[in-house]
Amino acid sequence: MKRTLVLIIALVLTIAAEAQTLNVKVGSVTYQFPASQTGEMTYANGETLTVMGKTFTLSAISSMTVDNSEVTDNLVSVEYGTSSATVYVAGNVAQYVDATISGAHVAFTQTNTDAIDDDEITYQLLGTTTDGSFSLGGSYKCTVSLAGLTMTNPSGAAIAITNGKRIQISAKNGTENTLTDGANGEQKACIYSKGQIQLQGKGTLNVAGNTKHAIKSGDYITVKNLTLNITQAVGDGISCNEYFQMKSGTVSISGVGDDGIQCDLDAESSTGETTDHEDEDSGNIYLEGGTLNVSVTAAAAKGIKAAGDLCISDGDITVKTTGNGAYDSDERDAKGCAALKSDANMTISGGTMTLTSTGTGGKCIKADGTLTINDGTVNATSSGSQYQYSSSATASPKAIKADGNMTVSGGNISATSSKHEAIETKGTLTVTDGTVYAICLSDDAINSASHMYLKGGTVTGVSNGNDGIDSNGNMTISGGTVIACGAGGAECGLDAAERYNLYITGGTVLGIGAGNNSVTATTGSQCVLSTTSSTYSAGTAVAIKNGTTVLASFTIPTGYSPSSSGGGGHGGGWGSGGGGQSSSRFSFLLSCPELTSGTSYTVTIGSSSASCRAATSYSGR
Repeated sequence: MKRTLVLIIALVLTIAAEAQTLNVKVGSVTYQFPASQTGEMTYANGETLTVMGKTFTLSAISSMTVDNSEVTDNLVSVEYGTSSATVYVAGNVAQYVDATISGAHVAFTQTNTDAIDDDEITYQLLGTTTDGSFSLGGSYKCTVSLAGLTMTNPSGAAIAITNGKRIQISAKNGTENTLTDGANGEQKACIYSKGQIQLQGKGTLNVAGNTKHAIKSGDYITVKNLTLNITQAVGDGISCNEYFQMKSGTVSISGVGDDGIQCDLDAESSTGETTDHEDEDSGNIYLEGGTLNVSVTAAAAKGIKAAGDLCISDGDITVKTTGNGAYDSDERDAKGCAALKSDANMTISGGTMTLTSTGTGGKCIKADGTLTINDGTVNATSSGSQYQYSSSATASPKAIKADGNMTVSGGNISATSSKHEAIETKGTLTVTDGTVYAICLSDDAINSASHMYLKGGTVTGVSNGNDGIDSNGNMTISGGTVIACGAGGAECGLDAAERYNLYITGGTVLGIGAGNNSVTATTGSQCVLSTTSSTYSAGTAVAIKNGTTVLASFTIPTGYSPSSSGGGGHGGGWGSGGGGQSSSRFSFLLSCPELTSGTSYTVTIGSSSASCRAATSYSGR
């Protein structure tokens, strides 16, 4: 006992005189106390030693040494070996950190009451282990810094945090970190946190989930700067509640057995988006920047799925789905894959999206509520066929679909579908600006279940098997440029459903393929022309001329190669071009603001031309 006391006194005098560091080692954990912070140390009852609030049982101390090592405040460093781990704890946080080590499995409990020295505790993990883990309990914020870590836990999660507070998981600049969990375990993910996860740092993090998800949070997840590669997961690549936000960085997700990114509500009802996302529980996903690449292969899987709204304002986003449709026994309905899916509304106000879906029943964009596109570039291609579970349970492939209203006020949209509608809304479609190009091989290129308002921008609908642009309510064209190419026969370029009308009150319009059973059309303040021609191949130039003056010009869009070459004749006609079309001739409907009723104009289609009289109304049925 006396010898121990003498040793302690000597060490105290040494660190006081030399301004060095006292290292108290307990098993594989070394607590490091700088001389400048140590102050008084308490030796009590011949059994304990208290340094900076940390009380040690003397019998548990492996060694006490003094050296010149530098100590970083608030830092807990874990150095992993193949089957062991060594821990270093900064003296100023020693009293708040309890560590338990078994081989390379390291567990901490953090008990601080608030920020320490205006900062939070950082756990720095480095090294390589084939049988290790990091777990953390407590109730205070902290940072987990990955500083060159390769860790596999064959029996559970690589990182498991039961602390319900915000946890920063940061990959240190210039480092590559790889985490893998074990198969057939009980863990929810390779990286799991009960609380919020902020994924950040300028390093690289690779994650593989062999039991369920790759990354799972019980609350929200944000991504900033990080290069994150999710290489495999039995379940979702990223799964969270409340909301998901990607601000920057590069995220790649592949090899997953379910969705790429999925965000659910934590409670039964949504708070909606809140200011600075404070206390938000919306199920929303916010994509605000960076590069995101997602590939999913499972049946009816979603690349990105929000239980709430999906809001895209920036970023380079590539999502590919290849899985086929599947029957959902809970909802008793057939479901297909979707690259982007929101159970509520979807808003796109920026960014570049490349979306493909190749399986049966697959969609590129699916909004259960409204779809609003204000800006950005969207390239969506759906190439699968219909998925049919039964005669009443089917999933049809679409490039872009909204169950609510769809509004486009800017951006560049290209939608391609091989089997069913390229763009479809079950509500009203309104276009005020932007560029919309849609092509479908066998169904309508653009379809609305209700009224359609084309007010501005450039809208092109090309169908080789059905209508170019089809409204199941009134279709009103009041501005912009509209080009609609239908398959001919009963399938026309611009089609408003029976009992409804096509109103042209402005804009520059070309419709091709209007057959005998086309549309009841009534123009408002703007006149129209009509003619027929056997020249209608893609790339052909079309113009309206008043003498030598070109009033409007068009080019028949790329991809137009209709499967039908027209139906029977239609009497009445649109000006002098009327009088019936043969099986090899298509109807052309044209309009521009400069036309005057009763005046004849020249319509040129390729090298052919015809004189057509402008009219203000027409009934084609």
